[in-house]
Amino acid sequence: MPSARMLEVRDLRVEYATPRGSVRAVDGVDLDVDEGEFVGVVGESGCGKSTMLFAIARLLSPPAGITGGSVVFHGQNLVTMTETELNALRWREYSVVMQSAMNALNPVLSIGTQFQDAIEAHAKYSAEKVRERSVEVMKLVGIDPIHLRSYPHQLSGGMRQRAMIAMALLFTPDLVIMDEPTSALDVVAQRSLMVQIKELQRQLGFAVIFVTHDMSLVSHFSDQLLVMYAGQVVEVGPTRTVFDSPAHPYSRGLLDAFPSIRGPRVPLTGIPGSPPDLARPPTGCRFHPRCPVAEEECPANEPALYQVGSVQARCLLHAPDRAALRAAARAREEVAS
Repeated sequence: MPSARMLEVRDLRVEYATPRGSVRAVDGVDLDVDEGEFVGVVGESGCGKSTMLFAIARLLSPPAGITGGSVVFHGQNLVTMTETELNALRWREYSVVMQSAMNALNPVLSIGTQFQDAIEAHAKYSAEKVRERSVEVMKLVGIDPIHLRSYPHQLSGGMRQRAMIAMALLFTPDLVIMDEPTSALDVVAQRSLMVQIKELQRQLGFAVIFVTHDMSLVSHFSDQLLVMYAGQVVEVGPTRTVFDSPAHPYSRGLLDAFPSIRGPRVPLTGIPGSPPDLARPPTGCRFHPRCPVAEEECPANEPALYQVGSVQARCLLHAPDRAALRAAARAREEVAS
């Protein structure tokens, strides 16, 4: 029996107001999340991953703002809701785990006091119930409740991230949004935290949107994978399919930049150049200046998301009318010359 659709993001657009004019950091993103699903979002720094995440959670602040699209969570459009209406959903229905726990946690308050503040902001619990729930979530993430009396600087990086996850689970929300929670951890702590997140997801049944720049990190944990480049989704589909046979050259480039522990030893190739300036994005396909398989129609025609088996890829190589696009590109070149 298929799971129920929890989150539907359609044509989401986010712009930053700058002295040079508006910069569109998220451009027409669609995303579906089912109940209990683990969705990974990957891409280089500056590709719009975190901006998209904060737009979904309605946590953007000026100069950023949502300029179009919808974010429908349990049938309610978060984009059109007031702050008062959002506060009734935040933490209870969905919560956010920030990138750096040392910066997200208040350094002058104990972990227990911060849990208490979060609970009191969204519910009326007795002091005893606050204490009981705080102890419960600390045990859930594998931390001795004695550390409720500890301050953030007294905990290791991994424990701080677990404390942030514990805070996000205070009301057992249906959706937990995570913005690179493992970026400040060593590889052993990263693996341990990811295993912990998956186990909690199995126990409690919440869905996860997990933003990272590390393709290898989500390979064994996510169900669905979104690959973002220059503010757009360039590939989306089942994680295993994207890893086994990437349909977009950018996805392939990201995979080639990470070593594999299986198969023959091959040199890491990486991707030449850097992501474009979103104030002046390239014409046509935004990846074409860095693409190893770019062809003559790529600079002139902006690709849609084309169905390629079980995935969708934003690449003209998969366009059904590719011959017509190539002919149109040649005609434009002849007129220009």
